[in-house]
Amino acid sequence: MKRRAVLALLLGGAALRPRAGVTQTKIPVVGVLDGGDPAQLLAHFRSGLRDLGYVEGKDIQIEVRSASGKPDQLRGLAEDLVGRKVDVIVARLTPPVSAAKEATRTIPIVMAPAGAPLETGLIGSLSHPGGNITGVSVTSVEATGKRLQLIQEMLPRLQSVTMLANAADPISQPLIAETQRAALKLGLQLNPVLVSGNEEIQAAFAAMDKERVDAVIMQSSLPETSITALALTRRFPLVSTTRSAVEAGALMSYAGQLAEAYEKAAVYVDKILKGAKPADLPVEQPTKFELVINLKTAKALGITVPQTLLARADEVIE
Repeated sequence: MKRRAVLALLLGGAALRPRAGVTQTKIPVVGVLDGGDPAQLLAHFRSGLRDLGYVEGKDIQIEVRSASGKPDQLRGLAEDLVGRKVDVIVARLTPPVSAAKEATRTIPIVMAPAGAPLETGLIGSLSHPGGNITGVSVTSVEATGKRLQLIQEMLPRLQSVTMLANAADPISQPLIAETQRAALKLGLQLNPVLVSGNEEIQAAFAAMDKERVDAVIMQSSLPETSITALALTRRFPLVSTTRSAVEAGALMSYAGQLAEAYEKAAVYVDKILKGAKPADLPVEQPTKFELVINLKTAKALGITVPQTLLARADEVIE
């Protein structure tokens, strides 16, 4: 080989090698862990990232893992994200956050959101969470009394309420306890039913067919699509803590705006990727509450919604 060709080859090889002191930038990877359908979380989370200047695929990557209503799969999915060595895990609702916490004590975890994180031991305090978890705390427990009042206003003859609670969700016990206290104050009978999986949900509705059920409250971490369909078939007024359930056919929901929590998760991720530690980032709570009523479902159930409720509703689905 001629000297000139050898020199060109050596110079070309040197050009392909990174210069000393120059490092290639690694695109951060965010793992998203969800127990059901993550579509709404992803839509608002991605919108929040875009508002902060992130371009997916260029500045950030998102790895999604969903249990699709099978809570027993959450631990394995969380471990999969940890094995993927993601930079941050965003988890929606308490069971996924708990699964992520069991899988790692080092990778930052953002609640988007989680219910009663103090009561369930996910964090040490709202102002100084400690550990590797921060994010948004949903107020389903605190809003329970108001939710029952709204049901009572919607259904003046209301006497008995069945509460479907998620046996796999750590928040279920404080949620049941708070709902029980609120029901006693309003003179209502509360029948809590813990369920886990579709078979137990089907059995619970079969049992309700034989009892007096004036209304059903569904915990947000349960599969809302199947429960909504069962409630409509049996003509049970169903109340949820998420607007997505009302969009699917539930009668009503009252809760903090989850869209706000989903977008706020992007802010937490941004801060963490820039060096902030979860232990030092205060946990935030929703500042906006919304009442959503499905008027189409009300008409199908023969329920006349009071004008006072319609006037206060943030959205009426017709």
